[in-house]
Amino acid sequence: MNNSAANTGRVLGAGLRALLVLTLVCGVLYPLAVTGVAQLAFPGRANGSEIEDASGKVVGSELIGQRYDLPLMDGEETAAPDLRWFQPRPSNGLGTNSVNTQYSIVLSGATNRSGDDADLIQGVKDAKAAVIKDNSTAGYRVRPSDVPADAVTSSGSGLDPHISPEYARLQVHRVAERNELDITTVEKLVAAHTDDRILGFIGEPRVNVLKLNIALKDSLAKG
Repeated sequence: MNNSAANTGRVLGAGLRALLVLTLVCGVLYPLAVTGVAQLAFPGRANGSEIEDASGKVVGSELIGQRYDLPLMDGEETAAPDLRWFQPRPSNGLGTNSVNTQYSIVLSGATNRSGDDADLIQGVKDAKAAVIKDNSTAGYRVRPSDVPADAVTSSGSGLDPHISPEYARLQVHRVAERNELDITTVEKLVAAHTDDRILGFIGEPRVNVLKLNIALKDSLAKG
């Protein structure tokens, strides 16, 4: 009986020591080491790829899209886009969680609708009509064939921070008119914020909407 109790005590003691050692190594030392290396080697990415405006204020992340809408009016369920700014892709991922209504939460996910889904087809048609209407100006008419796919469809996550250079250029005339800027000035902003394929062959050329709108805001402040 005494031997059995002693053996049990030794086993429990060994298990407790192993638990303490593994907790220290895996729960404290390893996370601290990984965090330290990340902060030294990739501080921007480790802290969420935050973007600051000219005043040094953090205004978002280059990895997550933002909406640029007017204040929600009484009786409106969906806010109208603020057409002074470049608009992102349709952002189905930005919304509220019906389960937790205390906070406005970023939701990530696709609709998972098939290509022949009636609601999806109608949504694309409505989005295309809105893009044509919103971006046509007195001296520039958007044609249906001018509208790229990313202007009327959301990404798989619904949080894509980028648009295609084609969609950015389509918005140039509207942004220039709404902000009383020269079209050439706005075109240069788009060109300066167009990123090429990674390593020259991975992905597609893209424009980060948040960075572009920050540059637009800075241009307006200087002008």
